[in-house]
Amino acid sequence: MDPFIGEIKLLPWDWAPKGWALCFGQQMQIAQYQALFSLLGTQFGGNGVQTFNLPDMRGRTPLASPTPTLGAAIGTEVVSLTVTTMPGHNHGFTATSAPASSNPASGNIVGTDAQGAIDFLAAGPATPFPINAGTIAPNIGGTAHNNMQPYLVMNYCIALVGIYPSRN
Repeated sequence: MDPFIGEIKLLPWDWAPKGWALCFGQQMQIAQYQALFSLLGTQFGGNGVQTFNLPDMRGRTPLASPTPTLGAAIGTEVVSLTVTTMPGHNHGFTATSAPASSNPASGNIVGTDAQGAIDFLAAGPATPFPINAGTIAPNIGGTAHNNMQPYLVMNYCIALVGIYPSRN
């Protein structure tokens, strides 16, 4: 069965069959693929006079929706968290103004020793040790992390030739 021109299929190969092209955003000549251009236009790029682009499906998940506009590429493969994009949260810990001298401790406890210094007593048999007074400051940003859902790598291919699809 001949495909519709512009039909897109997911294939498990690293090559496109005859009459198809990988959906890698390639620039195509309108004069060579007039029927395909009449269907795609410049929604994936190109100047619309001599060239148009195929969709670039690398690192993308297709979404069937009238909004956003067809051809819109939204999202990113990696993201860096910043103070403004991170949800509010706390890093609580147990503290007491009583001496941190019970051994073994029931949990990690921050407390004061007999001289009034701040000590930390680890859970289990441990000896209190001094810690510096201060606050816990945020430490975010830096290297971006992967933002992709679990995936299986395959290639999208688009039919360059075939049956022109009827709208009726």
